[in-house]
Amino acid sequence: MSDSTYTPPKVWTWEQESGGQFASINRPIAGATHDKDLPVGAHPFQLYSLATPNGVKVTVMLEELLAAGVKEAEYDAWLIKIGDGDQFGSGFVEINPNSKIPALLDRSGAEPVRVFESASILMHLAEKFGHFLPKEGSARTEVLNWLFWQMGSAPYLGGGFGHFYAYAPEKFEYPINRFTMEVKRQLDVLNRELATKTHIAGEDYTIADMAIWPWYGQLVLGRQYNAAEFLDVESYEHVMRWAKAIDARPAVQRGRMVNRVFGELSSQLHERHAAEDFDTKTQDKLEAAE
Repeated sequence: MSDSTYTPPKVWTWEQESGGQFASINRPIAGATHDKDLPVGAHPFQLYSLATPNGVKVTVMLEELLAAGVKEAEYDAWLIKIGDGDQFGSGFVEINPNSKIPALLDRSGAEPVRVFESASILMHLAEKFGHFLPKEGSARTEVLNWLFWQMGSAPYLGGGFGHFYAYAPEKFEYPINRFTMEVKRQLDVLNRELATKTHIAGEDYTIADMAIWPWYGQLVLGRQYNAAEFLDVESYEHVMRWAKAIDARPAVQRGRMVNRVFGELSSQLHERHAAEDFDTKTQDKLEAAE
């Protein structure tokens, strides 16, 4: 099979065995596949997620709020195993009909509020607590510019470049070249902006940085798709400086650990229900206690 041999059928039909590494979680229909209630903990915010880049955005935000002294941002983080289809359970679909992580249930008011899509969750928390998003004016608009830049751009990095370069069952030159070119253009956009600013929307650290860093920051730090050398990430010196600075933040380091099921066991905190869990319930400690 080559780049030029496929002829699309008149009517596309779903072949369940196709799709590569993530075939089991992709399907052309929505809705629940099975009945499964979601667990609910004691805290005002119930997060159902996995430590993919989109999930990390929200756990970083929650940990940053707590680090800023916002005690009302305490949360329970429950693991959603997307490879097992947890996102298609009836309870999860009630919170996010799109069956994607992260999903948040805000139980801090009289009635629970569902919040889905990572940017929506970041905005919801920022506006609720008055942190990491200017309240008005051009500064607020600039943060939102970059927040929505990330939402529009990252699919080219993840579903485009990441899929065809790292996960597709067959490697083809055309899609890899197409999406590599776009990802390098995006890195250049960030690099030019960060040449004159500490953070992407200005001098202040905001939800725009929290949205962009899990994707592009971790990419240049060598944590995404084993593609750092391929993309020549060291050439984006301002992105690298920004990525390292954010990576050094204690709240970011904690946020990366929550709902993480890969990497060093000491970096995996499958569920988070209290601050002390980072010291007592990482997978290395749990396995040592067995």
